[in-house]
Amino acid sequence: MSKTGKLPSIILWGPAGCGKTTIARLTAKYTNCRFEAISAIFTGVAELKKIFKQAEIRKAQGKNTLLFVDEIHRFNKAQLDAFLPYIENGTVTLIGATTENPSFELNSALLSRCQIVILNRLDHTALEKLIQRAEEKLSIKLPLTAEAREFLKDIADGDGRYLLNIVEQLANLSLENKIDIEELKNIIQKKGINYDKSGDEHYNLISALHKAVRGSDADAALYWFARMISGGEDPRFIARRVVRMASEDIGLADPQAIDICLNSWQAYERLGSPEGELAIAEAIVYLATAPKSNAVYKAYKQALKEAKKIGSLMPPKHILNAPTSLMKEIEYGKNYIYDHDTEHGFSGQNYFPDEMQRVNFYNPPNRGFEREINKRLEYWDKLRQLKS
Repeated sequence: MSKTGKLPSIILWGPAGCGKTTIARLTAKYTNCRFEAISAIFTGVAELKKIFKQAEIRKAQGKNTLLFVDEIHRFNKAQLDAFLPYIENGTVTLIGATTENPSFELNSALLSRCQIVILNRLDHTALEKLIQRAEEKLSIKLPLTAEAREFLKDIADGDGRYLLNIVEQLANLSLENKIDIEELKNIIQKKGINYDKSGDEHYNLISALHKAVRGSDADAALYWFARMISGGEDPRFIARRVVRMASEDIGLADPQAIDICLNSWQAYERLGSPEGELAIAEAIVYLATAPKSNAVYKAYKQALKEAKKIGSLMPPKHILNAPTSLMKEIEYGKNYIYDHDTEHGFSGQNYFPDEMQRVNFYNPPNRGFEREINKRLEYWDKLRQLKS
C-alpha cells in the first residue's frame, strides 16, 4: 500500500512493544506524508481541530497528512466522530494504535472507514533479531551467558521496546565478564505480565481458563489461573466464574461440584490473599477432573426458548390450588393425584399446559451421577407409558 501510494486509514491492534508506532513512522516516510503523532490520553477536541485545519492547508498545497493516534481507544464517541469527515474527504489518513479489541472500543462508523491490521507479540526469533541489531548498532556483544540471553527474551514477554531498553541499560554498564541469570535479575527489574483487568486480555484469559476446565485439562487450567492472579486479577472474579463453570459444564454429572466451588469462594473471603487463592485452585482442579455435562444448561436454554414461543398458557387445572369455593367450582385441583399416595410414589399426571404437547428438555449423558438420574428417568418414563 505504501509503494502504490494508495494508503487507507488503518487501525493497528496489538500488544505493547510490537511495533505499532514504528510501522506508522515508516509508512509516513515511504508515502512522503507529513507525519503528525498524538496520544488520545493528552489530546482533546480543540487540539484535533487545529490538526485538521493545518492538514486542510497542506492538502490545498498538495501535501498529504498521516495522523498517528496512539491509544486511540481512549477517545470517546464524540471525539472519534470528529475524525469521520476528514477521513472521508481525504484531509488525513489515520493510523490508530490500540492494545484493546477495536470491535469493543471503537465505534462502528470509524471502523467501517478503516482497515484493521492485527499485530502479534514478538516471539523469541524476532526478539533475538532485535538484540543482534542493537549489538551491531552499539558495536558491542552483550555480556550474557546463553541461559541469561534466553531469560532476557523470556522476561521481555514479547515487548520489543522493553527488550531494547534493557539492552541499552546493559550496554551502559560496561561489564567485563559474562553474567548469569541470577546476576541479570539483580541488574534489571522484572517486566510486569501483560494483563489488563478491564480489557481484552482479561476476557481472553478467563475464556482460556474456562475452556481448559471444560476440556478436563487441570494443568492448563492452573496455568491460566496463575496467569490471571500474577497479572493482578481480583480472585473474587475468578471464584464467581468457577461457580458458573460448575453449573454450566459439570452440572448434575457431579452435584458436589457447585458446593466445592462455593466453599472455595467462601474460604477465600475468610482467608484473603495469598492463602485463599489455594482454595480456588483446588476448586479449579476438581472441576477440570470432574465428569462433564451441559445437559441442564441445554435443557434450560431450550425451555426458555419454548416458554417465549408458547406464550402465557395456564397450568392444567388439576395442579392448581383451590383455596376458595369459586376456584373449586371452576374445577381447580379436581382429579389431582398426590404422588406420595401412589404405589410407586409417581402419579404420571400431566404437568404441562393442556394446550401444549409434552417436551423432553433434559437429556443427561451416561456420565458421573447422571447415570443414576438416567435410570430414574427411564423408570418414570415406563410408568408414565403404562398409565397413559
